[in-house]
Amino acid sequence: MSEVFVLDTSVFTNPDVYTTFGEKDQIGAIQNFIHLAVHSGASFYMPSSVYGELLKMVDLGPLASEFEMVVKVRSPRKYNLMIPSEVLYELIEEIRHRINKGLRVAEEHAREAGKLSEEDIGRVINRLREKYREALRQGIIDSREDVDVMLLAYELDATLVTADEGLRKWADKVGIKIVNPKNFRGILESLIKHKAPAQ
Repeated sequence: MSEVFVLDTSVFTNPDVYTTFGEKDQIGAIQNFIHLAVHSGASFYMPSSVYGELLKMVDLGPLASEFEMVVKVRSPRKYNLMIPSEVLYELIEEIRHRINKGLRVAEEHAREAGKLSEEDIGRVINRLREKYREALRQGIIDSREDVDVMLLAYELDATLVTADEGLRKWADKVGIKIVNPKNFRGILESLIKHKAPAQ
């Protein structure tokens, strides 16, 4: 049985990950990925929402047809999937915790802004945005694309490849196999090396 991988955009957009394919640019990394993927004997999937997100970030041009030949683009069967209800309870609890944390960050910066001159308030607002984003979004699934990737990996019993820490954390909670994306190239090379010769 061949390996099945579900890919997130971060494999091709995060410089710490795509440069592991031996290229300094995204297009070269994607070309190298396609070459390895074709010879690996594995199957690769990406939800259509995530593929749309990738196309907004990287102009694949004529490489798009090669990419789509290797990576199957399909959405999870959302209406047929059942996930453990405990995950929903944990997600709600996490969101509540983060909202309260965000509120504390906003209160702290509002107090600080009250003591500042008009020109310093801009700097406070920028710090507030950074801290608020960190409090609410870091380490959690926070987009439809994240949910699509997680559900597709769950549905296919596939290995998830992503650099998104929140997605990795929540995928692990539902029992999805995950790999360090920096090791992905090495995994593909190992699959090629250990692939049985054609009969």
